[in-house]
Amino acid sequence: MVSQRLQNVPASGTVAISNKVSRLKAEGQDIISFSMGEPDFTTPTNVIDACKESLDNGFTHYTPSLGIPELRRAVAEAAHNDNNIPCRGANVLITPAKQAIFMTFLAYLDPDDEVLIPNPAWVSYEACVRLAGAVPVFVPTYFEDGFVPDPAMMEAAITPKTKMMVINTPCNPTGCVIPDNVLRELVSIAEAHNLLILSDEIYEKVIYEGKHLSAAAYPDMFDRTITVSGLSKTYAMTGWRMGWAIANEDIISNLNKLQSHSISCCVSFAQQASIEAIKGDQTQRNAFTKEFKQRRDLAIDLIDEIKGLDVNVPQGAFYLFPRYTADIKSSKLVTMLLEEAHVAMTPGSAFGPAGEGFFRMSYATGEEQIREGLDRAKKFFANL
Repeated sequence: MVSQRLQNVPASGTVAISNKVSRLKAEGQDIISFSMGEPDFTTPTNVIDACKESLDNGFTHYTPSLGIPELRRAVAEAAHNDNNIPCRGANVLITPAKQAIFMTFLAYLDPDDEVLIPNPAWVSYEACVRLAGAVPVFVPTYFEDGFVPDPAMMEAAITPKTKMMVINTPCNPTGCVIPDNVLRELVSIAEAHNLLILSDEIYEKVIYEGKHLSAAAYPDMFDRTITVSGLSKTYAMTGWRMGWAIANEDIISNLNKLQSHSISCCVSFAQQASIEAIKGDQTQRNAFTKEFKQRRDLAIDLIDEIKGLDVNVPQGAFYLFPRYTADIKSSKLVTMLLEEAHVAMTPGSAFGPAGEGFFRMSYATGEEQIREGLDRAKKFFANL
């Protein structure tokens, strides 16, 4: 009885591993998990206090479906000041980041439209495109190039059915930060072929080297770009489900039509707390990024000691994407690693065809866990 559209959608590889980890932990097994992209920090204190104040003031009812005006203005000011996006409050829809991506595909893709997705890529792009009835077109990126998309390959993949290009920087799962010369070429290709751009920038503040750049900031690109970001990764606010889409007013109106018929609006008191996250004290947020960099460097040093693994140094996000030499599918490899060494990773194949031969490790966890988990992994690969 399930719909055909759902039958065409693969299950989430990250959630599948997470569910298995939860089951094994419930059975009493000592599992060290690097599978989920969730910071282990608690949301900054000033944000929590702002939420409590909002609740105490009785701000617990519906808000406008677009979001409260004060938050929309705060998002626009930050996007303009930090990323040079020429926007104002009217260009902002407050919605969970994943919801923004899903609604963008539903609003702008028709059956058989094609979407260019640099690969490896976040697991849900493919699912959301297929649910919209469209076709994901994976364009491979390569370990040797730091997984930076090749504009020539992207352009070669365009057909008369191509309608949209996905850009994700910093990238999940590779941590790649797209440099200016490449991003400039990508947006020029989109303009030349009249493509929309979905620019997923959820890790925009989790960056160590290089500089974050927004596709919508380039000349003449604002009207063809939907920029998606949010607070989950930067402020350890994954459970709050607070994010946004930034685009021209026509696009925002169309996305809001879907929002008004689905979730109606985001949580009221979380919206007021989000103003504090964006405009308030940034000390704890900055400390998160500093700690992530230390964890990245530690994990890379430890992986370099493991025979059969090779890893790039990512410039952003909080993932490593090691390549392995063993002649085995990534799904089988991570299953063995979990069952034999009690260490959970995500198979590279979950991130598309170019992810085979790799696995993803999230280092959004403590130093002790990183040391113990990679020590177990070292012993596992020595015996593989």
